[in-house]
Amino acid sequence: MKYSEMTKAELEQEYKGVLAQFEACKSKNLKLNMARGKPSKVQLDIANGLLNALQEGEECFVDGVDARNYGELSGLPCAKEYWADILDCKPSQIFVGGTSSLNFMFDIISKAFSHGLLHSVRPWCKEDVVKFLCPSPGYDRHFRVTEFFGAELITVPMTENGPDMDLVEQLVKDPQVKGIWCVPKYSNPDGIIYSEETINRFANLKPAAPDFTIMWDNAYGVHEFEGEYVPFPDILSLCEKAGNPDMVYEFASTSKITFAGAGFSAMATSESNIKYLTKMFGVQMISQDKINQLRHVRFLKDKAHTLEIMKQHASVMGPKFGVVADALDKEIKPLGFAQWNRPKGGYFVSFNAMPGTAKRALDLCKEAGVEMTPAGATYPYGIDPQDSNIRIAPSLPPIPELEQAMDVFCTCVKLAALEKLLAI
Repeated sequence: MKYSEMTKAELEQEYKGVLAQFEACKSKNLKLNMARGKPSKVQLDIANGLLNALQEGEECFVDGVDARNYGELSGLPCAKEYWADILDCKPSQIFVGGTSSLNFMFDIISKAFSHGLLHSVRPWCKEDVVKFLCPSPGYDRHFRVTEFFGAELITVPMTENGPDMDLVEQLVKDPQVKGIWCVPKYSNPDGIIYSEETINRFANLKPAAPDFTIMWDNAYGVHEFEGEYVPFPDILSLCEKAGNPDMVYEFASTSKITFAGAGFSAMATSESNIKYLTKMFGVQMISQDKINQLRHVRFLKDKAHTLEIMKQHASVMGPKFGVVADALDKEIKPLGFAQWNRPKGGYFVSFNAMPGTAKRALDLCKEAGVEMTPAGATYPYGIDPQDSNIRIAPSLPPIPELEQAMDVFCTCVKLAALEKLLAI
C-alpha cells in the first residue's frame, strides 16, 4: 500500500517496523562506500594489459616523433586520431591532455577568466558579473569549477530530453551568461541521453555573449551497460554548420575505460580555438605524457576495439545496476513516495526521495555505515531546493556489499519519509 493511502495508525505501525529494520542495519557495523562513481577492482583489472602495452626495447618512435622526448604539445598524431575516432570529429580538432579531463575543463574556465577566450571582448575577470548555466541535477565538480572563479550559477531544470532548452534559449539572451555545463550522454546523475532536437538547439543557439561557451563533457560516450553502443551526433560539426564553430568545447577521457586517475584525456574544439589555446598552453607546459598516450593507443587501438573492451565493463556494471533496480522495485515502488531513473549506461542512478527528506535519509545511511554523495551535491552551491535528489553510485562495491548497501538505503529513505509524514 502507498504511504499516501495509509491512515495515521497504519503509518505509525509501519514506522515501528522500519525503525526496527534500521536498528538491525546499524547492528551490523557496516562500512560501505558509495560516495563516488569509482570503477571496481574487477573493472580496473580489465585494463591490466595497459601495464605491458610498452615493453623494454620496444620502439617509441611513432609518426615521426620520439614519444620519450619533448614536443608535440597538442599530442601524438596517433593519439589525436584515436580520439577523433572516438568522438567522430577530425584529428585537427583534438588537443590531447593528461590524466584528467577535469583539468582541461578547469583550464578553459581559468583562461577565460584570466585572458578571455577566442571571441571575448575582455577577460571574464573584468566583467561585472559572469553567469553560468547549470543543468540540474548535474555534476557537482562542474559546478564547483565555475563557483571557484566567482561565477553566478543559474539552475536549469533537466527534462527527459536534456536541459530545458526553452529556458536556455531565453537565458542566453543575457550577455552576462557566458556558458553552460553539459553531460550529453548518460548525464550525471540522471542517465539521460540528450535528444537530437536538444543537440541541434544547442548548436543553433544565438547567445548575446560573443564568447558564450558550451562545456560539453562527453564523459560516458562509450559507457553502455545494457544493449548495443548508441551512436551520438558530433556537436562540433553541428555547431560549424549552424555558424557557431567556436562555441563548443568537448571533453572525454579514459578514466573509466582504463585506470582511474591514470588514463589520458582529450579536448575537441574548432581549429581556431585549438590555435588560440595552444599559445597559452605552451606557456604552462612543454608537453603532456606522450608515453602514456602511446601505451593507451596501443592497448585501446581504435573505437571498435574500445567498444569491445567496454562490453567487459558492461558485464560488470549491468548486474550492479540490476541490484539497485531490483531493490528499489521491491522495497520502494509499492510505497509510491519516490521516483528514480532507469539508465542503460553511465555510472549513476538518480533517486528522488520524498521532498524534504534527502538529507535526513543520507544522515541515517551514514549512521548505519553506508557513505553516499551528500544530498544537494547535484545542484549549484550544494543546495537542492526540494531536498529530494540522491545520487546512487553502484560501481565500486562488490555485489554482496552492494546488496547490503541497498538494504540500508531503502530502509533509510523509508524511515525519513515516515518521519516527515508523522512529523517526528
